[in-house]
Amino acid sequence: MNKSEYISRRKILMDELIDQSFALLASGEAMHKTLDQFHKFVPNRHFFYLTGLKRENFILFLAKDQDQYLEYIFIEEPSDYATKWLGSRMTKEEVNAVSGIEMKNILFVQDFKDFIANRVMTDSRQALLSKTPLNLYLDLFRYKKMKKPISFTYFAEVIENYPEIVIKDANALISNYRRIKTKPEIDEISKAILYTKAGIESILKNAGPNVNEAHIEALFEYAIKMAGADGLAFDTIVASGKNATILHYVENNQNIKKDDLVLLDLGASSNLYSADISRTFPISGNFTERQKMFYQLVLDVNKATIEKVKPGIYVKELNEFAKNMLAEGMIKLGKIKEKTEIDKYYYHGVSHYLGLDVHDVGTYTETLSPGAIITVEPGIYIEEEAIGIRIEDNILVTKNGYENLSKDIIKEIKEIEEFMK
Repeated sequence: MNKSEYISRRKILMDELIDQSFALLASGEAMHKTLDQFHKFVPNRHFFYLTGLKRENFILFLAKDQDQYLEYIFIEEPSDYATKWLGSRMTKEEVNAVSGIEMKNILFVQDFKDFIANRVMTDSRQALLSKTPLNLYLDLFRYKKMKKPISFTYFAEVIENYPEIVIKDANALISNYRRIKTKPEIDEISKAILYTKAGIESILKNAGPNVNEAHIEALFEYAIKMAGADGLAFDTIVASGKNATILHYVENNQNIKKDDLVLLDLGASSNLYSADISRTFPISGNFTERQKMFYQLVLDVNKATIEKVKPGIYVKELNEFAKNMLAEGMIKLGKIKEKTEIDKYYYHGVSHYLGLDVHDVGTYTETLSPGAIITVEPGIYIEEEAIGIRIEDNILVTKNGYENLSKDIIKEIKEIEEFMK
């Protein structure tokens, strides 16, 4: 992705900051795993969205003083020790080439504390911001049980040392921008979908009765990486038989029985952008008549709901449409008598945003706009018959309707059976 993309994004954000404000965003650091092991580092998505940088312990500083916009980044200083143990660190030249931040404004993280004290929180002539009170924008996102945002921990010293600062939320602003994808972002998601297609086709070519779910999981990861993917967008779901009625089943450790349906919910990643695809197939290569009935219903709902996607529609409208159609279909198949009974067999939403996060950021209180990418994923889960079916595509909202980015991943009954031969 060209650095002009990141320059433009930072400009848009700074346009939104109120006067006499600065924003701090951290790339983050790898979480401790066990003893001397750490989880693989993944950058804060807001930080990456604004810089294109994927390294630990970086800090982005943005500021607005009337018509003056300022941006600095603080990076790890390269050292012989770090290079020998961890590999080469990014140079200032490399950071400039990726992010577009000027060389003179690329500093080292050990200078950050003094920078805030001497260039921001001071009345001297060298101060970047000249008035008080100052507003500090932080990423105030916190996940469910978190007592406080991670940014409060990361920038605790700034908050504690300068109590006169007024805290503002940058998360809401950046999340709203991320909801609408640019052409380079759409291209990355399309590549992730293409890698996912390669993984699914590898599964359909090689899977058979008595294979373990874990083997399919491993096959998918191998195939997408061979195709060029960064890796997995999320933990792969390979759910056979009754396991497919568990929405977030990730154990993937059961042997697959000869007549089982297998539900796949998986996705590859391209430059941190995600694909999120669900397909369901018979491990034997052929659907039973009973499986065909329910599969065709879910497929019909999938296709009809996709046709409803257009600018100006709410995601909740898509879900209501899909749920009603599923209920009518289950009544015709004799599985339920009243529409209200559908809740027993369908218990999730039909769509969510897709992007840098699999369940991407963005408000659902606004209608869909061109550039948004959503999933369409109806399902039916019949525990008593060990049947779980979900069919999920990734849909771009366009000016005149939609484009199915995953249309080339097979999902028709005859296509699947023919391919598996």
